[in-house]
Amino acid sequence: MSNTSSITYTRIGAVLHEIGMVSEEKMHSVLEGAVNYANDSLEHYSAASALEAFGVAVSVHADDIDSIYDGYESLLREAAEVAGGKVTITNVRLIEVEGDYEGGRFDRLEFERNGKLVSIDAEHFAEDYYDHEAACEAIYETAHDDDPRSWRCVDFERKPNRGYDSIMVLATREQADALHEHLGFTFPGNSE
Repeated sequence: MSNTSSITYTRIGAVLHEIGMVSEEKMHSVLEGAVNYANDSLEHYSAASALEAFGVAVSVHADDIDSIYDGYESLLREAAEVAGGKVTITNVRLIEVEGDYEGGRFDRLEFERNGKLVSIDAEHFAEDYYDHEAACEAIYETAHDDDPRSWRCVDFERKPNRGYDSIMVLATREQADALHEHLGFTFPGNSE
C-alpha cells in the first residue's frame, strides 16, 4: 500500500486527471474550492471521501439520514448523475415486508431502471439509516450497460470502533488499478 500520509487533495486531483477520471478544469475547480486545505495530509478514509468532491464517487452515509423513504431516491439520483445520466432511475420506493426496526425490518427497495423493475432486499434497524449492502447494490444499477466503467466499493484503512461511509467510485479496471497503485485504495469483491 502506498504511503497514505502523503495523500492530499492536490495529489488526488493530479492522479484522477492523469488517469482520465476528471478533466483539468474539474481538477482545478475542486482544488480552488479546497485552497485552504488542498495540501494538508489526509487520513486514508478522508482521501476516499475526497473522491466524491471530484465528482467520481458517491457516499452511502453511515450516520443517520433524514429518512430511508427519501434517502434512497436522492442517493440513486446522485449516482446516476456521476454515471453521466445515461440510465433513467424512476419510481424509487421502499416496501415494508416483515418485522420491525428493533429486530431488523425486512424491506424491498424497488425502482425502475430505464422502465424495467429492479427489486433489492434490504434490512433496516431504523428509519434513518441505510442498509449499506442494499444501497451499494442499487448504485451498481446506475451505470449504463455500455459504460466501460463500473461502480466499485472503495476500501481503505480502518480504525476499530468507528463508523465509515461506504464510498462507491465509478472507474474502469485500469483506473481502479491506478487508484490502488497511487493512492492505496483497494476494491474487494469487484471482479470483471
